[in-house]
This record gives sequence, structure tokens and C-alpha cells, in this order.
Amino acid sequence: MKINTNYRNVADSYLFSTIAKKVEQYGEKNPDEAKDIIRLGIGDVTLPLCDAVITALHGAVDEMGKKETFRGYGPEQGYDFLRNSIKDYYESKGVSLESDEIFISDGAKSDLGNILDLFDKDNSVLVPDPVYPVYVDTNIMTGRKVQFADATEENGFLPMPDEDVKADIIYICSPNNPTGAVYGYDALKAWVDYANRNNSVILFDAAYESFIEKEDNLPTSIFEIEGAKNCAIEFCSFSKTAGFTGTRCGYTVVPKALEGGVLNKMWLRRQTTKFNGVPYIVQKAAAAVFSEKGHAQIKETLGYYKENAKIIADTFDRLGIWYTGGKNSPYIWFKCPNDMESWEFFDYLLENVQVVGTPGAGFGKNGKNFFRITAFGSKEGTIRAMERIENLLKK
Repeated sequence: MKINTNYRNVADSYLFSTIAKKVEQYGEKNPDEAKDIIRLGIGDVTLPLCDAVITALHGAVDEMGKKETFRGYGPEQGYDFLRNSIKDYYESKGVSLESDEIFISDGAKSDLGNILDLFDKDNSVLVPDPVYPVYVDTNIMTGRKVQFADATEENGFLPMPDEDVKADIIYICSPNNPTGAVYGYDALKAWVDYANRNNSVILFDAAYESFIEKEDNLPTSIFEIEGAKNCAIEFCSFSKTAGFTGTRCGYTVVPKALEGGVLNKMWLRRQTTKFNGVPYIVQKAAAAVFSEKGHAQIKETLGYYKENAKIIADTFDRLGIWYTGGKNSPYIWFKCPNDMESWEFFDYLLENVQVVGTPGAGFGKNGKNFFRITAFGSKEGTIRAMERIENLLKK
């Protein structure tokens, strides 16, 4: 037997596992202080599913309890009622899709890894640094060569194409995790043109698109860019849009214009072979997100998190600390004070004010002196955490 030795090239400990271990160790040494830890690290939502989604879930459960409405195996690519709802949602953005270009999944994270089944391992990969670790780790696991596009304070953590760098697979996340930075239309057009010139494919992670404010006139889908259907696959999720982190549902758009429809057919073949589909009750809940009532309720929930982001951003404005995000994103990515490195700053916050964030070094070398805080906590916790941080850093 031969094992996949590429796994030896992946870091043993996942970023958030390391954070959890550090917090646990702190709690063992400081049990009293540990009771008041405020966690603004992992990007998990804290508000419950909205009423429209819960009502749809209950209705679907009742259907599953009756012989005449019971459903067994569903279509691996998703039920038409959900795919058509997503199709209409894109139509509202001015993007025309066919329903069979949309594939329902259990989340963007798994699809971002699974999509690599469609590409030979000899393809070169380009990811920004800092970056969501899944992009890098899933490629290392399959033995691909990974190149990095430097995202820095100088370019606002929005790297642009370099004609001297050639890559077959390009990852773009906008709004970005971890930096919260968002590409504008012209910048995304430059990436699309670059991909089409070089016969590359862009894997576009749009998981946070619902946080973009309409008045800021920023693209929420790469397919708003001319030529993108010839070179891009888009991934999205209900996790951050509608709080489905524990319910699990997302979707991937594979245009037929890409490689003459070959990749669309390959992804369908892959899903029908390796995936049994998302449960009916979850898809009914996801479809409720696009209802008039669901849309209004979710907008209210998103507004809650956006207000948290503003509270965080306003604090750093007062402190004069450089950051990206805070608007059009649930993340705030800021420069550690006094040239601290991010793990040093992590310990500093935990030990002095019992606030947990995410060290930028966990996302790549360019995050060494930066730190990420999430707006997904409670409003009360966010206010208390930022008061503590402000008082600490004023010293």
C-alpha cells in the first residue's frame, strides 16, 4: 500500500485548532479570567435562522412524514425549485444563467476542494497571500505547485495580475477572507482579461457577497464582468448570508461557456458519482431565503453584523490604526500596533483583555504583522471587546 505523501506537506495543525488550544491552555491557568473571554476569531454566525427559513424547515419535515409527500434520493445537482430561485437572484444582478449551470452543495468550502477533481495535478495554482487556508491546503494535498500573489498594505490587500506570472488555476475571494478587501469592476476585469489571455480558470469565492452595500457599486458576482463566463467558476454559500453554518448549503456556478461546456459536464459527472445531494428539507429552507419575507428578515440579520463591523472599524479609526474591511465585509483586518507580530498580539489580547481574534500569520507570510477580527459576535460582546481593546491600546 502507498499513501498520499503530499499530506506530509500540509501543516499538522489547522489555524483555528491552534487558536482553540491556546485559549484552552489559558483557561486552565486562569479559570476566573477564562469565564469572561470574548471570541471574535472564527467566522461563525451567532444569530439564529430567520423565521421564514424555520417555517420552511418545519414544512419540509412535515412533508417527509407523509407518504404522499415523502422524498428519498433527490437530484445530486439540486432540486429545480432552489436552482431556479438562485437563477432569479442572479437575474436581479443582471446576470443571466441557465438552471443547469447551478449546482447545489453542502457548502462552498467542500466545493472549493472538490472542484480540483476536474483539473490535472500538473496545473499551476495562484493564490493571494494572505489567503483562506483551504485554497492552499487542498492543492498541496494533491501535489500541485502553488504560487502566491502578494497582498500587502501597499496594494490595499488587492493584488493585481502580473504578466510575468503564469498560472492555470487562480483563486479570488471578494469580499476577501481574511482581509475584508473588495475588488471593484475594473480590477476584476483585469483578472478576467488575464485569465482569458492565458487560458486560465478563476475559482471565484463569493461567500461574502451579501455584505456588499449597493450604494458602493461593487461587483457581487464575477459574472457581472464581461468575459467571465469563459474563464470562471463561482462558489457561494448560505452560511454567512443566511446563517446556514450549521445547516450546510451552498452552490457552485459552472458556466457552459467555459471550455465549451466540458467542465460543466465533468462537474455534473463528478457530483452524480461522489455526492448524494443536499437534503430536501435543507434545500426548502434555502429556497425560503429568496422569498420576499426571507429576504427582508435576512437583510435585518446582515444589518446586525454590519453594525458590529462598524463598531469595530470606528474603534480603529479613533485609535488611528490602519485596516481594511469594516464595510462590505464582516471582517476587519488591521495592523498590529508597535510592530508586533500577529501571534504575539494574539497572546497580548488574550492575556490582558481576554479577547480572542485571529493572527494574520495563519493566513500567510504577508499576514505576519496583521490581525483579523470578525463581526459575527453578539453586539454586546463586540462593544465590550472593543472597549477593552481601545482602553488597552490607548496605554
